[in-house]
Amino acid sequence: MKKALKTTALVAALPLVIGSSFANASECGTVKIADMNWSSATLIANVDRFILEHGYGCDASLVPGDTMPTGTSMIEKGEPDIAPEMWSNSLKEALDKGVEEGRLTYAGHSLSDGGEEGFWVPAYMVEKDPSLATIEGIKQNAKLFEHPEDPDLSAFYGCPAGWNCQISSGNLFRALNLDEAGFEIVDPGSGAGLAGSIAKAYEREEAWFGYYWAPTSVLGKYDMVKVDFGSGVDEDAFVNCITSADCTEPTVTMYPPSPVQTVTTADFAERAPAAYDYLSKRAFTNDQMNSLLAWMEDNQADGEYAMEYFLLEHEDVWTKWLPADVATKVKDAL
Repeated sequence: MKKALKTTALVAALPLVIGSSFANASECGTVKIADMNWSSATLIANVDRFILEHGYGCDASLVPGDTMPTGTSMIEKGEPDIAPEMWSNSLKEALDKGVEEGRLTYAGHSLSDGGEEGFWVPAYMVEKDPSLATIEGIKQNAKLFEHPEDPDLSAFYGCPAGWNCQISSGNLFRALNLDEAGFEIVDPGSGAGLAGSIAKAYEREEAWFGYYWAPTSVLGKYDMVKVDFGSGVDEDAFVNCITSADCTEPTVTMYPPSPVQTVTTADFAERAPAAYDYLSKRAFTNDQMNSLLAWMEDNQADGEYAMEYFLLEHEDVWTKWLPADVATKVKDAL
């Protein structure tokens, strides 16, 4: 009898539940989310899909994406609706124009710290000698950083050949006069080679000095300290010289943070203001993302698997982005 009553009550309630779901979906509509082809972006895209679908009733789906084609398509065709992790400097002029023309909006910063670049040393070195957290300390202790091929030189591990960061790291190497301290740039050959050099140094607790960036699984696994140049950030010098292959007289500056933003079409922002409000609040710190990327690598997890892990294990993070009733819906869906 109890089972029969429960079944009858459930059947009676179905039209109300389905009607409510359809109403929410009709308000939010069909939402296409760009699933970019790197780990942090695919994680965020899957988190957005799950929350928009189950929390806001959107008919949400993922579509393949990448920075240039996604940005261009959003401006020219109005789709996809959301680019969850857009490194906007690489398309800044076009994106800004799209915003000015009322086609796009910047919803918020998907990485609250921005993309982070710098010259780094292992934390265990700084624990032994705090001066190694400064560029002057690095220069004074150059002999610690043994060159893999020439014992008379010290090694600075640069950005792989052909990458944009090879230009900026090379110009800063010159600006800091690291060659005068006995350093030579070591080309790691690839991103994997650069990551491998850090892993090898950590396994042996050896000295390491070089360029790296965040968020990455490497900085999630290995505790590294960003070296302070003592200069602060000179964004004008960085943009107009340090990032240019034609820079003849580079000056010292720390890397400015790269804005990493969530971009949506203006149409989506207008038709789904509640969902848009979520996107404006959804942000990861680099420490959070570094840790998640390390977990993804260790577990060979794709974006969907990583999304489940994040939502189940880090409720204290994502519930802060949502109203209580929406958070409850997402928890129920999990």
